[in-house]
Amino acid sequence: MQLLDRDIADCKALVVDGNPTSRSILSAQLREFGVGTVVQCGRIKDARKQLEARPFDVVLCEHRFDAEDPNYTAQHLLDDLRRAQLLPFSTVFIIVTGEASYTMVADAAESALDSYLLKPHTATSLGERLTQARKRKKTLADIFTAIEQADYQHATRLCLQRFASRSVYWLYAARIGSELLLRQGMHDEAKKLCEAVLETGALPWARLGIARAQIDANQPTQAMRTLETLIGDHPSHVDAYDVMGRVQVEQGNLNEALDTFRKASSLTPSSIARLQKHGMLAFFMGDRDEAAKMLDRAATLGISSKMFDFQSLVLLAFSRFQQRDSKGLQRCIDNLQHALERAPNSKRLQRFASIASALNLMLQKQVAAVVAEVRSLFSKLDEPNLDVEAGCNLLALLAQLSAGEIQLDGSEGWVDTLGLRFASSKGLTELLAGAAAVHPPFAERVRAAHLRISEMAEQAVTHTVQGNHRTAVQALLAHAERTYNAKLIDMARMTLQRHGARIDDAASLSERADALRDLYAVGVSAAMLGQAGGRQPGALNLRDVRPAEPAADETPPEAEAA
Repeated sequence: MQLLDRDIADCKALVVDGNPTSRSILSAQLREFGVGTVVQCGRIKDARKQLEARPFDVVLCEHRFDAEDPNYTAQHLLDDLRRAQLLPFSTVFIIVTGEASYTMVADAAESALDSYLLKPHTATSLGERLTQARKRKKTLADIFTAIEQADYQHATRLCLQRFASRSVYWLYAARIGSELLLRQGMHDEAKKLCEAVLETGALPWARLGIARAQIDANQPTQAMRTLETLIGDHPSHVDAYDVMGRVQVEQGNLNEALDTFRKASSLTPSSIARLQKHGMLAFFMGDRDEAAKMLDRAATLGISSKMFDFQSLVLLAFSRFQQRDSKGLQRCIDNLQHALERAPNSKRLQRFASIASALNLMLQKQVAAVVAEVRSLFSKLDEPNLDVEAGCNLLALLAQLSAGEIQLDGSEGWVDTLGLRFASSKGLTELLAGAAAVHPPFAERVRAAHLRISEMAEQAVTHTVQGNHRTAVQALLAHAERTYNAKLIDMARMTLQRHGARIDDAASLSERADALRDLYAVGVSAAMLGQAGGRQPGALNLRDVRPAEPAADETPPEAEAA
């Protein structure tokens, strides 16, 4: 059989099929086309591990694996890998299926799938699919090369040129171009491009792009209207639910957000990321049983996956504690300890392990040991690397302790410290209050801290309106140096940017503000569930690089399942 192209011998291919006969036939056909390396696996979980471990040029994946998980498909695997930035666009991903419905074709367009191979297929049809897909990769190679080199402006120009000239693959280039514009903060340009795409046809990704541009432009109301219309027209477009849930959390509408995440996880019941979002928010909304169910399923499916966030094990540990499930709690501790052994310098994992250990000591009624562990954790509230996630976990632990009638001197002061540091928006405040909800007085103290931060901000605005710009900045910095609140720090910096020319010592004040921002305000301005990273909801993976190995202070990629 003739080689597909000159480079095919250097390619690595992965064939994923639960049927050994089908798997062997596909592998043999690839080898006849000249593919240099062909790897086979029969299960979705094995495929995920292979794709996380090393790059492949071609992936042929059976659509359904009924014997393993009837609800999880190749489409879900592709979506999860794209979302976690574990599958570069240079990889040709082809789904092998006996179905050819409109919904599946639409899903293919949305997830940047390269092609479908309909059963029964011939070697010729497989060759045609591979040739077409590899041609597209090569045609757009200049765009991907620019992205690889981090030259996003040049990559954007290439995409816009291809879209304007209606060259080959112009719609594909437009989607990449809109993503590049959003990542460069050019939300108005991204919105215009998506609107131009919509004029050629009602593509859901373009409407979702408009919503994301509206969010970036701080227009949440308009974004919600766009998302509601999109979901009304395309109720199975799961990325739209992801983006909507993000907006609802940031706006503090947690009940609505939980309904949204429930819908998303029901549409993709084996998506590790969506199960975790659902479970985490259920935890903060007080439904520990629902949280345990979702987080336990996420751990069962993907604890060895790079998509898994170990924050899920911390919240699962709280749920097991409340259920008085000592064995379940111990499994959480064992898995966290195993993760910590792989990354012993990770302060995040150290904190996770300490919290789970404190819960276990409480369950065993070792009060003195619990008190010692808790005091050690709360002695570090001024550390720069403390974030909203840590604040929520600490509040949840302290509230659980107080609900169990173990009162510690200084506990109310700890709650105030965390509230003043992190309760800078309605969304963040409600997450923090939800974490402390098992002891209502603590939840109220968090909300009171938010009011105090708002009063400080309003006083600064009053000074600014009156023309007392230096007084406003000094007041904001004084409050920020006491509370470490990101909102106050950012307000001080923005005031200096706008009115610095009227402030004699603006340079020295800017140095103070920038120092505070670098230590305490990076990455804590928005409410979110779990650790940031990977693909934003609705976004595409644009970096054509192999995921880096975890650094010593990062969460490790895998841990053994219980």
